[in-house]
Amino acid sequence: MQVEEELARFSPEKDLLLTIGVFDGVHLGHRYLISNLVSQAKQQGLLSGVVTFKQHPRELLSPHSRPSYLTTLAEREWLLKQEGVDMVIALSFTRELANLTAREFVSLLKKHLRMRGLVVGPDFALGNNREGNAATLSVLGEEMGFTVTAVQPKKLDGEVASSTAIRNALADGNMQKATRLFGHPFSLHGRVTTGEHRGVGMGFPTANIDVDTRQALPPDGVYATWAYIGGKAYQSMTNIGRRPTFGAHNKRTIEVYILSYDWDLYGKDLKIELVERLRGEKKFENVEALKRQIAEDVKRGREILDATGKK
Repeated sequence: MQVEEELARFSPEKDLLLTIGVFDGVHLGHRYLISNLVSQAKQQGLLSGVVTFKQHPRELLSPHSRPSYLTTLAEREWLLKQEGVDMVIALSFTRELANLTAREFVSLLKKHLRMRGLVVGPDFALGNNREGNAATLSVLGEEMGFTVTAVQPKKLDGEVASSTAIRNALADGNMQKATRLFGHPFSLHGRVTTGEHRGVGMGFPTANIDVDTRQALPPDGVYATWAYIGGKAYQSMTNIGRRPTFGAHNKRTIEVYILSYDWDLYGKDLKIELVERLRGEKKFENVEALKRQIAEDVKRGREILDATGKK
């Protein structure tokens, strides 16, 4: 059984208090739940652990509606550790795992992870046909010797902070709302690849970053962004789109113009934080008109980024 083989690779030194979920984005709602987990684990003298999945369950259960990702698995694991979690256990979400009953799954968690308790959200469910909701798990817990704590969702302005709400904000290009729900700016990570060098000729050299095809992206347009190089933040402008001024392009590109930086970045990893959408992408009459617009974008972008107070 693959799930048991994967669980057997972990050997916690102490009993664990666990939470379970995809935690895509590790947003404000996730962090509220995890802070409860970490706090309760410390109070009870337990280790805190997060069981997450390498694939979103909908990729298997609803392949025609597979969601885009807010963060990669590596980013999720790093962000979870930043919240003070002692262990992150990433499992493959397979048909075998999906068919396990709630009892079978929690039995494996007790056997391999020394689970002493679960901390979950109010709508949480696990097991075949989502049979293991908070109430069912509480009954199982009394029988099998583990606790179940349900944490109320985190709300902002009356709206639950969720991955779906963030995806909706991104789809609208509402970076301010996405930032509020995340608790930090939405970011993109990728390796810098060779582009067509058109930016150099116009006086605005750009770095093209290659992101995962499943990465969630906001609408095409120009964004005020922060670019991180060697741990330092640089003001930057980012265009997401198909460069219609230079002809039809089927592939979306992400081009970053980093202000006050002119070293070669090819082949390096680059992270950008998207602060605000300035405008949508459009086709210009000629290159000169595009250059004038970019200069205006840079001026406005500087003003926005200066206001953030980041150095």
